[in-house]
Amino acid sequence: MIKDRWFALWFRLVSLLLVVSGFLAMSGVFSGGGLRVRTLAYYTMQSNVLAIVLFSVLFVRTATALRNSRTGGAGFFSRFEMVCVIDIMLTFIVFWVLLAPTIFTMAEDYRMWSFENLAVHAITPLLCLVDYILFSEPRHLKYRDVFFVVIFPLAYLLGTSLAGLMGYVYTVSLSDGLPVRFPYFFYDFDRIGLMSLAYIGAMLVFFLIVGHVFYAIDRKR
Repeated sequence: MIKDRWFALWFRLVSLLLVVSGFLAMSGVFSGGGLRVRTLAYYTMQSNVLAIVLFSVLFVRTATALRNSRTGGAGFFSRFEMVCVIDIMLTFIVFWVLLAPTIFTMAEDYRMWSFENLAVHAITPLLCLVDYILFSEPRHLKYRDVFFVVIFPLAYLLGTSLAGLMGYVYTVSLSDGLPVRFPYFFYDFDRIGLMSLAYIGAMLVFFLIVGHVFYAIDRKR
């Protein structure tokens, strides 16, 4: 664990600027068309908002602690940070494991290596993980924190599912010409039916496994 609060402050400031820039770029602010509100309905963007909150809180808390001493722990709110890290790492894993292969084969015009795409799907999740590794205080986690990691994705799942069932349409499918009422194929009830429950169940189990891994590592640090 690094105990240089000046370094932590600058790392968190740069991280916050990168996260905010990536979020704004992906939402269309820099393209001249204004904020594309529709993009905010995706888990990627909402998890990036969570990262913005995390780095904002950590930056302010680090600046406050720096007034007292440059040397000292900078692992503030380690329990909250662990939950945020796992929740946003889902963005990284789902995109590069489940979505990217499909995009490579079906959407040739997708800007895979653009700044905005890399920022929200790779840079931001990895910055959160690196911050946790570098600065988090050891042995601060409680076992119940393992289960807190599912609150954010379950809230997102419930909200988007209700919106879809009430008629919200994300786009129109190129394959069948019908409305797409759910943001991701792995819980598109209209097209894969009960198989979506298997995907959702597997992801929840994965969350809990990763949470247990983080907890076990924290106990051993």
